[in-house]
Amino acid sequence: MDVELRHLRAFAAVARAHSYTAASRSLLITQPALTRAVQQLEVATGTQLLQRNSRSVELTVAGAEFYEKVLAILGDLDRTVQSMRGEQELRVGFQWVLPVPWATQAVSEFERATGVATRLLRRDDVGPHLERGELDVAVTRTRLKDDDLEHALLFSEERVAVFAAGSGFALRQGTSWQELARHPLVINTVNGTTQPELWPPEDSPQRLVLCENFDEWLHLVATGRGVGALPRSAARSTQHPDLEFARLSGAPDVPVWLAIQPRKCSALVRKFVSIGVAVGAQEGL
Repeated sequence: MDVELRHLRAFAAVARAHSYTAASRSLLITQPALTRAVQQLEVATGTQLLQRNSRSVELTVAGAEFYEKVLAILGDLDRTVQSMRGEQELRVGFQWVLPVPWATQAVSEFERATGVATRLLRRDDVGPHLERGELDVAVTRTRLKDDDLEHALLFSEERVAVFAAGSGFALRQGTSWQELARHPLVINTVNGTTQPELWPPEDSPQRLVLCENFDEWLHLVATGRGVGALPRSAARSTQHPDLEFARLSGAPDVPVWLAIQPRKCSALVRKFVSIGVAVGAQEGL
């Protein structure tokens, strides 16, 4: 049988992610379809390229050599297509704070692999920008409501409690998810990851301080109007002299997604999604 481009992309995605599950998410295809594509490639080449163990998928010696050649082929092809289309940059939207170190590594690997610059754009509501084609892909910590958008899960991360320095909130040694709800709670209603419905009805927060963007949320917490919670990567990236952070036990993790508009999904976008999912899996975030 002939080797097709889909076979090479399937193999490269699994080799990069060391996981059929993560690779299928990055390519936006089912895991059985991905498995068939890799098996067909191995039949066509007459060589075992990948081997499974109890925890991951690893390259064979022949597979590692073949992988380097496949990356070169796919890179040349993508750059040629991008040049013909006049694509000069990839526009990546994010809602408030990019997850680091994932963002740093994913963007670096993408730019190194494609030679295409990445433009990072903060947008409070990324969904409409994806629909209008103003963004190519979006990093989001909330699953977007538009049914036309597709999501690829990158990783999940812990939350930490956030409160005003000197506010008197007894959170400095850590607190529980249930205890956090007993304080006035600052809620970003547009794209915040902490919403009242995350608590069971009997523990639901009763005193809410509402806002509509991350900057307002920061100011309300920093001035002692209430407490809140942030994903750990956002807490690491948030510099504010009037904020303190504390451990938060029992809180649900925050998923981080890449969202795309499949009708406008170019090879460049698929490349970024593939690298992004692989980086998330490698980092173990």
